[in-house]
Amino acid sequence: MEGKEQDVSLGANKFPERQPIGTAAQSQDDGKDYKEPPPAPLFEPSELTSWSFYRAGIAEFVATFLFLYITILTVMGVNRSSSKCATVGIQGIAWSFGGMIFALVYCTAGISGGHINPAVTFGLFLARKLSLTRAVFYMVMQCLGAICGAGVVKGFEGKTFYGSHNGGANFVAPGYTKGDGLGAEIVGTFILVYTVFSATDAKRNARDSHVPLLAPLPIGFAVFLVHLATIPITGTGINPARSLGAAIIFNKDLGWNDHWIFWVGPFIGAALAALYHQVVIRAMPFKSS
Repeated sequence: MEGKEQDVSLGANKFPERQPIGTAAQSQDDGKDYKEPPPAPLFEPSELTSWSFYRAGIAEFVATFLFLYITILTVMGVNRSSSKCATVGIQGIAWSFGGMIFALVYCTAGISGGHINPAVTFGLFLARKLSLTRAVFYMVMQCLGAICGAGVVKGFEGKTFYGSHNGGANFVAPGYTKGDGLGAEIVGTFILVYTVFSATDAKRNARDSHVPLLAPLPIGFAVFLVHLATIPITGTGINPARSLGAAIIFNKDLGWNDHWIFWVGPFIGAALAALYHQVVIRAMPFKSS
């Protein structure tokens, strides 16, 4: 047991989380001194022997599982009612997505960085905040967690009801084109990932140390606002794992016809946010307050 504890300790120290979110991001240097974190290597095979690596993946799995469970269950609850006025409605659905991101990012920030979204992971990878090894592992665990979360909701609601009410799957709503849906996903994901970069940026935390900030709050609020705007268009994806989990469990043509939009759109939006942050925001001169 003593040897195992030593291995865990060594692993955690050797491979610290590269993109802390929430209080972990703000506690570095007590928000007074600015230190540029070194870029993560493209490949880091030695991570595979560290317990902290697998612990982070498990945290991503559990967080995405809980995220899909609560949010899809909320969607199905709204669909179950004959009148949306008798339920939490679109506003409640948006709050469930934003609120869960706020809570889960706060809970998992110190373990995995609190990504809970392959698009966020992809954006942080492009910004060299984590290795390709870790990024791929996170995405796999996020997708598996999403599938399990949606599966539990289907078990609660029953196959017939779940299937007849679209299972929380994302698709382009009637009256909108595929281009509309793709644009909504690109812009929505850009807002989310840009908020993640801004809320966790070490330079900004040092420069604006006089401004108290709990990073999960603006991230969750961004998710809430994007859902308010785009639920009528696509049901709001901005998270490929969320879209994949719902589509696999729903498993009907409606959930697959436009599914590519919910991968291409978020990945483009995340890439644009990473580029904008690195080229524009990071280029700003640092002035300590």
